[in-house]
Amino acid sequence: MAEEKPAVKEEKPVKEKAAAENTVFIGTKPVMNYVLAVITQFNMGSGEVTLKARGKAVSRAVDAAEITKNRFLQNVVVRDIRIGTEELQAESGTINVSTIEIVLGMGK
Repeated sequence: MAEEKPAVKEEKPVKEKAAAENTVFIGTKPVMNYVLAVITQFNMGSGEVTLKARGKAVSRAVDAAEITKNRFLQNVVVRDIRIGTEELQAESGTINVSTIEIVLGMGK
């Protein structure tokens, strides 16, 4: 008499949007911290590095990209810039927050 095993249904875990390893999220730290993070990503062999920011950190992301490109890695080029708006729920209702993604890549 063979025991019948119950059918096991494998469920794949729901993955949240995981950030790629070559993504640097810009926040409230000094700009040079983010510049160092970008340089580190390129030195580890990444061909592209994406800077992501929203709200007041947008200008810090632009600064980090320009400092990296002009002072440290002259062969880095801006491959793409995406801007957008996110709607966030706040106590006072819905607010719009600006977002930016700057994709840096190694040039020739």
